[in-house]
Amino acid sequence: MQQSSYGLVSSLFLVAVLAFTAAPAAARHARAHAPAATDDPQIRSNAVLVLDEDSSTVLLARQAEVATPIASITKLMTALVVTDARQPLDEVLQITDEDREHGRGAFSRLAVGTRLSRGDLLHLALMSSENRAAHALGRNFPGGLPAFVAAMNAKARALGMHNAHFVDPTGLSGENVASPADLSKLVIAASHEPTIQRYSTDELHAVRVGRRIVEFRNTDLLVRNPAWNIVVQKTGYITEAGKCLVMKALIRGRAIVIVLLDSFGKYTRVADAQRIRRWLEARPADAAVPGTV
Repeated sequence: MQQSSYGLVSSLFLVAVLAFTAAPAAARHARAHAPAATDDPQIRSNAVLVLDEDSSTVLLARQAEVATPIASITKLMTALVVTDARQPLDEVLQITDEDREHGRGAFSRLAVGTRLSRGDLLHLALMSSENRAAHALGRNFPGGLPAFVAAMNAKARALGMHNAHFVDPTGLSGENVASPADLSKLVIAASHEPTIQRYSTDELHAVRVGRRIVEFRNTDLLVRNPAWNIVVQKTGYITEAGKCLVMKALIRGRAIVIVLLDSFGKYTRVADAQRIRRWLEARPADAAVPGTV
């Protein structure tokens, strides 16, 4: 009986020791295989693409190949066509009645009759998403608006934007469509043009409209945020597209392209961009690519 009791005590002691030594190992295994807190940046936009330009690595993607309306992101293509054509930026153009577009989102602070340089119009189109400015740029292209739209689509093909299609230079039409993958190519191409870089990231620009000096501000709040180093950016909104934001920014020394389409609410696209930056800053440099979300 004494021997039996001793054996029982020994067995219980052995089980306790094994449990004690196994617990840390199990905990370590659980921690190693548990998803990291930074693996999901909780993006709210319906279509997303985050790309490391230097390595061409897709870091995050959702609906990346689906073409949707892109609103004023269109104006990046408008700017590329103008800069490719090497039209003189100091040439003075006039806003005419032809540049007045109607419907939701067609508001403009440029009165008919306003005379501005092509450079000023390009500046306002990129920075402040000025629709009449973008339309006037297209109208004053050799061959007029039809030739300009044809040049937009030709440029899209040249960039490999396989799902993109353009019908106007402003983005007010819901028929201007592209996928996030397409737009990543557009952002990279635009970022290589110093004029587009500078104009799209300026905080404000003032021009004379009639007898008044009118000050325009950037539609992207992030250009005023010192935490961001933005190379090129563009916002957009029409009902069909929702709130949109594309940019190329330097994050931890890497050139990162961010495409956010079809966001809801006034600040969701900005908040999504902030979440992506924090997510990238928190991830180890050699972290595995998480793929789609």
